[in-house]
Amino acid sequence: MGNFIDVIIPIPLQKLFTYSITEAEFDFLKVGMRVAVPFGKSKIYTGIVYAIHNTAPTAYEAKDIHQILDDSPIVNNIQLELWQWMAKYYMCTLGEVMRAALPTAFILESETIITKNKLRLIDESTLRDDEFLIYEALHHQSSLKIHDISNILDKKNVLPIIKRLIDKEAISVEEEVYEKYKPKLVRYVKLNSKYASESSLQNLLEDLNRANKQKEVVLTLFSISAKTKKPVKVSDLSNESGASSSIIKTLIDKGILEEYFIQTDRVQYSGDENEDSKNLNEYQVKALSEINACFNEHQVTLLHGVTSSGKTEIYVKLIEDVLDSGKQVLYLLPEIALTTQLVTRLQNYFGEQVAIFHSKYSSFERVEVWNNVLENSAKAQIVLGARSSIFLPFNNLGLIIVDEEHEQSFKQFDPAPRYHARDTAVVLANLHKAKTLLGSATPSLESYFNAKQNKYGFVELMQRFNDVLMPDVELIDIKDKLKRKRMQGHFSDRLIEEMTETLREGHQIILFQNRRGFSPIVECNTCGHSPQCPNCDVSLTYHQYRNQLRCHYCGYNMAMLQDCMACGSQDLDNKGFGTEQIEEEVKILFPDYNVGRMDLDTTRGKYGYEKIITALEQQEIDILVGTQMLTKGLDFRNVKLVGIMNADNMLNFPDFRAHERSFQLMVQVSGRAGRTEERGKVLIQTYNPHHNILQQVSTNNYIDMFKEQMNDRYNYKYPPVFKQIKITLKHKDYNRVETASIWYAKSLKQVFETNVLGPESPPIARIRNQFHKNILVKIPKEQSLSKTKEAIIKINNSFQSIKDFRSVKVILNVDNF
Repeated sequence: MGNFIDVIIPIPLQKLFTYSITEAEFDFLKVGMRVAVPFGKSKIYTGIVYAIHNTAPTAYEAKDIHQILDDSPIVNNIQLELWQWMAKYYMCTLGEVMRAALPTAFILESETIITKNKLRLIDESTLRDDEFLIYEALHHQSSLKIHDISNILDKKNVLPIIKRLIDKEAISVEEEVYEKYKPKLVRYVKLNSKYASESSLQNLLEDLNRANKQKEVVLTLFSISAKTKKPVKVSDLSNESGASSSIIKTLIDKGILEEYFIQTDRVQYSGDENEDSKNLNEYQVKALSEINACFNEHQVTLLHGVTSSGKTEIYVKLIEDVLDSGKQVLYLLPEIALTTQLVTRLQNYFGEQVAIFHSKYSSFERVEVWNNVLENSAKAQIVLGARSSIFLPFNNLGLIIVDEEHEQSFKQFDPAPRYHARDTAVVLANLHKAKTLLGSATPSLESYFNAKQNKYGFVELMQRFNDVLMPDVELIDIKDKLKRKRMQGHFSDRLIEEMTETLREGHQIILFQNRRGFSPIVECNTCGHSPQCPNCDVSLTYHQYRNQLRCHYCGYNMAMLQDCMACGSQDLDNKGFGTEQIEEEVKILFPDYNVGRMDLDTTRGKYGYEKIITALEQQEIDILVGTQMLTKGLDFRNVKLVGIMNADNMLNFPDFRAHERSFQLMVQVSGRAGRTEERGKVLIQTYNPHHNILQQVSTNNYIDMFKEQMNDRYNYKYPPVFKQIKITLKHKDYNRVETASIWYAKSLKQVFETNVLGPESPPIARIRNQFHKNILVKIPKEQSLSKTKEAIIKINNSFQSIKDFRSVKVILNVDNF
């Protein structure tokens, strides 16, 4: 009887793979450890041990594993349970969940190494030009990797050329697994122990009398050691003494100084002593006690607190209680911009107990946070992060806070698993027997509906902190202003008037426009042609700061045109407007004030968000123009005016959630105004001021919006009344995707009869040269969700087995928020 393990491999295949192990490996291995395993003809993958057993596979002969990569598990049992649930619920594979869950540095990859065949002399005249280039390169380098060869030949597919060289026995190929994560080592120095006595030290300083700079380094080392009583870093010694690193190296080579290395975390907290959390006002105290009461009956509680009501301070009190009970806390946020502001606030209270985890961190930094959470280290008692932090290896979770729970950024769209972090957090908390608190000023209809159905606990906090008044919202009719010629560019006279007054009083302004770039369409006034993306069915957006046209779907870009591509006319005009154009107009209208812009283009770097947010907090920016990044829970004390440049393009979006989203966005961005004594002002420019949603925003009437939208959802069978699964088919050949989608929809209709919509082309029917078709399956409450999924997977498997459809990509998106 042999020994075997089942391994999860990070590829999208349904089944786990079984490998053979020795007796010693059987005794040593534990579930959750990483192993390097061979797969296919020559690939090597990192796998996670899922099960250890004695049952040999029946369909194939088990291969041996290559090596064990860990001394102890890096994934715990609760995580594996969560992965199982995600794979089942979101209709993907365990391998896809594993790839999303683990920091990339943990997933070792095999690299194909190409070396010259030293056992055989090759007649170079028999080689083709491209083969000769590779062979020539191997004269100068002992080995090359696949991507090196791609660079040399400037080709993506180099495998045929490598195959020809192997056939000619000119090269040999091997697979090498390399460890990606390297701990960060900091270099320290100390005086050699042979100079410990006073006399030997005296002699040393006399010897160094001629080498002044070296003597200066030794004396500086003493003064730093005496001051800090801590080990001395080489970088500090170099800075303090003004000596170059080569002088320090000379002292090390002479044996006067000894160097040593200490492993350190890449992310460190360098704050002072912690401050106490603030005292709550009566409304917050009441809300806190209600939340605790709800937690006695419900696992999940929804906190509906208006903007600036002090929800964060309530979260802090809850976190304090959980930490006192010795458990960990996960604090989920939808946007990295928010973490930058909250980190400082939480670190003031909890010091280095706060760890941060999001995609702007390097892979190595994420590995360190992962290890700290796994070891339940004091440095990771509170994890503050974006949606991917639900995958961290918590072993003692007590509370999950999902702030701004209505945000669509919590939903992952590509690649699989297409999970929703809020819903997954509820399941994760359940596995840990922990509590979940969902907080928002504009809850999603799903969460509010669940609270109304008594599935969730429900607490309201309708009073702003310090009894500050809700901002005064005013609707401006652009149509009327245009008639009366009272518009300057995209600014109405009313908005300019309010901005002038706000700036005169020394307050700041936020202008919201949910489009980046300068203008979404460039159009020829002579023939009406506008430049389109060659890969997608969208027009190119003009970005002025780079003077180029860009596609926001595939990244294609070209230089801005001087004349029309169709008729050659030079009469080109910009239609529509984005954040860049608003920024430029503001600079012309208010030349004496500093204008900043916050969108995807200005926040690309690791500290992009921090720079802009800090500049606004320090009042270095007077007017900030931005996209929806601005709307999410940011706290600016001196912003008095918020201008929404055009509310209509959000309202008229082809999506059943457009009205709900518009309400949430506008209320949230309005909430950035007047967060101190002065009452804030919000101006919303629109062509349709009588629209129901805008009226509800102007009175901050969430209940009316909820009732009206729920009425539509009941009538048209949309979530949260019905669940839905969206099936997207993609292929570069339109006819093939058309035929395939008709076959797929017919099969679904045979099983479900009603509640199958499509196939339908989405508003943007081609992206990255792939044509899309959507089919929507609506699932009523009384219909079994798991049975529905089983039926869809059966149809999907039949679809994949049809030869003509095999190249069509199918995406299953459950709860496509």
